[in-house]
Amino acid sequence: MALRKFGNKEPQLAEGVYVDISAQVIGDVRMKDGASVWPGAVLRGDEDYVEIGRNSAVMDVAFVEAPRGMPVVVGNSCLVSHSARLHGCRLEDETMVGIGTIILDGAIIGGRSIVAAGSLIAPGTRIPSDSVVVGSPGKVTRQTSAADIDRLRNDLKNISRKVKVYRGEH
Repeated sequence: MALRKFGNKEPQLAEGVYVDISAQVIGDVRMKDGASVWPGAVLRGDEDYVEIGRNSAVMDVAFVEAPRGMPVVVGNSCLVSHSARLHGCRLEDETMVGIGTIILDGAIIGGRSIVAAGSLIAPGTRIPSDSVVVGSPGKVTRQTSAADIDRLRNDLKNISRKVKVYRGEH
């Protein structure tokens, strides 16, 4: 794992955090208990901070950057899928970001929402809680269901189990 300082800024990792050996965590990155960062992901807090909430996962080859004045905040129990891009945005609790999705500066995704694979969320967009968002630009297509949220929770439990295997605890 590459934890790197940027000037006087350095990553802060709570207990129970997993960062893959090939991931890059740079500068003011704050990871809460149970958060995980997977192969090839880059989290860059050189201009502002990046915060990854409890039990949230940033998957393979995702890129997260906080430009000056625009921190990236990922709430608790969120899943940022493979090759997603987060730039100066906020995800509230229990949000899933699909593979290859891009979320740009100042966007806020309300809690218990799903942003479908390949979607583009334009700068400054506000997505209400409990929304399923699809497309480029992303548009709300329906409300999330209990089954949607159960699937997210199950995915996160599976990721938590994999962390134990990667650590050699299982």
